[in-house]
This record gives sequence, structure tokens and C-alpha cells, in this order.
Amino acid sequence: MKLYNTMDRKVEDFVPIEEGKVGMYCCGPTVYNYAHIGNLRTFIFEDVLHKTLQEAGYSVKHVMNITDVGHLTGDGDDGEDKLGKRSRETGKSVWDIAKFYTDAFFADEKALNIERPQVVCKATDHIQDMIALIQRLEEKGHTYTAGGNVYFSIDTIDDYGKLAGQKQEDKLSGARIVVDGNKRNPQDFVLWFTNSKFGEQAMMWDSPWGRGYPGWHIECSAMSMKYLGEHFDIHCGGIDAIPVHHTNEIAQSEAATGKTWVNYWCHGEFLLNDKGKMSKSSGEFLTLPVLVSHGYDALDYRYFCLTGHYRTQLKFSYEALDHARSARERLVAAVSEMKAKTEPSEVLGEKAAEYKDKFFSSLFNDLRCPEALAVMWKMVKDGSVSDADKLALLLKMDKVLSLSLDKVPAKKEEKVGGEEEWKLVEERSMAKKNKDYARADQIRKELEERGYLVKDTPKGPILEKIL
Repeated sequence: MKLYNTMDRKVEDFVPIEEGKVGMYCCGPTVYNYAHIGNLRTFIFEDVLHKTLQEAGYSVKHVMNITDVGHLTGDGDDGEDKLGKRSRETGKSVWDIAKFYTDAFFADEKALNIERPQVVCKATDHIQDMIALIQRLEEKGHTYTAGGNVYFSIDTIDDYGKLAGQKQEDKLSGARIVVDGNKRNPQDFVLWFTNSKFGEQAMMWDSPWGRGYPGWHIECSAMSMKYLGEHFDIHCGGIDAIPVHHTNEIAQSEAATGKTWVNYWCHGEFLLNDKGKMSKSSGEFLTLPVLVSHGYDALDYRYFCLTGHYRTQLKFSYEALDHARSARERLVAAVSEMKAKTEPSEVLGEKAAEYKDKFFSSLFNDLRCPEALAVMWKMVKDGSVSDADKLALLLKMDKVLSLSLDKVPAKKEEKVGGEEEWKLVEERSMAKKNKDYARADQIRKELEERGYLVKDTPKGPILEKIL
């Protein structure tokens, strides 16, 4: 198994901390609005990674957070509280909003066949874990309090910005820095807000520093370490999290523990539309229910995402989605026809085994899904591979592709022949069972005289009209 590690900027052999086991943390949704299809592309990539690791023989512990604490509309501790803003717009409580959009997110994931992580942890359930981590940082001299807020001081560590490949003095040009008179360094970030920031908030908790709420970055550090330990294998997210969120996570986590926090950083690229990167801040974004309302199946979108490598930008258009739908429907039709003719092989033939190796070699090499799909289609069209082998291999491939091929019904064949012909077929079957092969052969010839060819299949005899 090989993965591109953002920290080292190269594809590396994947070596887990504990043999045969993988701890993986993925940044989850901030539940103040629907997930747009760009967000969902990242979760599809993480699902493919999870399932590919399993196919490679690993036991995966997958942890994902739900950001249901308001947090700010800007990365640099600026803007306004997202949930508070939504609450004012809708008249609903922040708690109701968080639950509604959490449920909507999981409905999207279910429709896309994204496997639910083993641990889904809500920020609001882990406030004390965050407070404990902030206290740990405070004891080690990495924090200061100003204006009622607790800040992390990046000047207390030597390698801030290493994930983004920039030094402290480069000021992380990708980050939006705003003037905060309380900060000693513009890149310092808030660990805990008190009511000095916005006054009373709907979501606030008691803490050693006053009643308030946590900063955005601290939750992922606290919850990942709670469920995966202080050193784990893989951390995933969107590429936009690199300059600020993941950079700050690393800073506070490694400052607290004094050691490497995560071994492999994996990031999914943007989904683009006609106006560039899809985002909620623009106010114009597509959701999965919108695609479904236009007549698409959710799995058409999953297939579309599989056609692009997770580390390359993918341009969305309805024309591209039409192509994905057409390809998926052709695949479903092929599987349906195979199921009507045969059962999947228990042991693959030599040629099918070669296709299997090529398919999974592509996935094991940094999740090269487009390459894997090409191998799959070549196998489907290969006349030298039996339908039984093709069906068995497609069902195996679908453990990762997750296009619900196992649920595709067998194609209903139009019954060839009338009642008299089928009585002869049944009589022939009984003759063969009684080892009366002469009578069976006689019936076969009689059927041919009537214009029908009888064939024995794993699912029983069938009749074909002689042209």
C-alpha cells in the first residue's frame, strides 16, 4: 500500500504503527448548512481509502468529528458564529440546526454508500476533553490569555507551518490574517473564547478561564487523541484545511505531547464548477438532493467522483455527470445480464485473477481510481473471461467502488417456448436424472425439430429460438 503524504510531499510506502491495524481520523462536517457536493467528494475519497485499506488486509478504526459548536466564518478567528448566524436567519435554536444538518449529512452519506465511521464524535460531547488539552498546553507554557481569550503562541514552537511547507516568517500566505489586538503574533490562534468575543452565545460552557466556548482547531486534536491515542496513522481532510486548520492542529497537538502526532496526512483536492472552487461562503452551491431532484441517482455522483484521482481537481458539469450516469447504467446492465445467466465463480480463473491483481494494484498505489476503473471495463469487455468470473470479480471490486452491484437484480428473460416445449424440457431433465440418456437425447432432437435449442446452465436448462 502506498499513499501520498502531504507532510513529505511524496508517495510513500504505508507502514502502520501497529502491524495489521490502522487508526484514521477525518475532519467531519460543520453542521450549520447542507454539505455541498464538493464537501461530499472529500468524504467519498476517505471512504475509498477506508475500504481500500480493508481490502489490503488492515483492520481500520475510522474516527470522524461533527463540528456542532458554532465557530467562525473565517479561518483567522474572524467573522461571525456560523450556527448563531443560521439561528438568526431561520428562527430555530442552534441545537435544532445542528441536529437537522447532522441528520441531512448522514442521509447523504447513506445514499452515496459511504460507510459510517466506527466512531462519530460530536464536539459538544467533548468540551471537557478540549479544556483538559488546553490546560496541558498552558502548563507547558504554550498559551497566554488576552482580552478574555486563551491563545496558542506559535512562537513557543520551532516548526509551525511545516505541513504547508512554509516557515513562520513566510506568514502562511494562504491564511487570511486579520488584525486582533489581543494576539502577540498575527498567526496565534484562539483555544478558548469567553464572552469577551461576542457577548453571550447560545453554546457556552464553564471553564478555568471563564464561561465560553472552544476554538475550532482544538476539537480535532482533543477528540482524535481520545479515540486513537497521541500518535496515530492517518489524518484526512480537504486540501483547504492545510494552511490553517491542520497546521494549527499539528502545532497544538505536538506541543502538548512533545512527539509526532500523525504519520500520514492525506488531502482531497477541490471540486470545481464554472465559477471555480465550490464553497458555502459564495451562497451558490449544489447539494446531493438537488442532483437527485434533477433525475440522477446518488451513485451517479459517486461514480463521477471515482473518475478523478483524489489529488487532482475535478470539474463538475451536468454533461460530465451524464457521462458518469451512462457508464454506471451500462455497468449495472452488464451485471444484471450476468446474474441472469450464472452464479459468481468461487475460484477465479487465471485471466480474471490477473485483472483482480491489476485492479487492486491501482488502488493500493495511492488510490488510482481512474486507472482501476479502466481495468474493470477492460475485464468486462474481455470475451476470454467467463461471465461467472466477471460477476465474481465485479462483486469483489465493488467492495471498494460501492456502487451496489450486489443489489442489482438478474435480468428477467422473456420465456422462450410454449407450455408443450417446457413439458419436454422437464421430461428431459427427469430422463437425465434417471440416466436415461437416450430419451434425453431424443427429446433434445424433438425440440430442435420444433425450432428450439436446449442448453444446460448453472441455473437450469434454458431454451433458445433457432434462427
